[in-house]
Amino acid sequence: MFHATTILAYKSDKGAVIGGDGQVTFGNCVLKGNATKIRTLYHGKILSGFAGSTADAFTLFDMFEGILENKKGDLLKSVMEFSKEWRKDKYLRRLEAMMIVLDKERIFILSGTGDVVEPEDGKIAAIGSGGNYALSAARALDRFNSTLKPKDIVLESLKIAGELCIYTNQNIKILEL
Repeated sequence: MFHATTILAYKSDKGAVIGGDGQVTFGNCVLKGNATKIRTLYHGKILSGFAGSTADAFTLFDMFEGILENKKGDLLKSVMEFSKEWRKDKYLRRLEAMMIVLDKERIFILSGTGDVVEPEDGKIAAIGSGGNYALSAARALDRFNSTLKPKDIVLESLKIAGELCIYTNQNIKILEL
């Protein structure tokens, strides 16, 4: 697990949302508190976020965006191609990062070991040091408070993760589709 950040993505019939905290750490020191670790891709139709090395993540974002362009925005085809490229390239395999990508239909977690994981429930995914805290909070809010909007589920879940995980702060950024 990366001691890096917390990224949470949530998808429902009401919308798709990704959020992340802003903390960048080096060992046990906070280097920056307002980093942006989420972005839109493919003309604003795909949401993405990363946990891990910032420089590595920018390399992966650029690579993934190129594949999305080649696959005309088809998320499933793009994650499969991206995983193959990431896994077989000796340089890329050494990158220390994970990604979440989603559109209005699907959500995936991507790792440097070539894993492409679609969450069992098909709607909530989290990565990073505070990922399990955010995931647990989002599942509880989703299950027991159906009046919350997707953006609010992500925001409140990331706040909870920030209260528990020392590598996660309350400087939260959110993107929506």
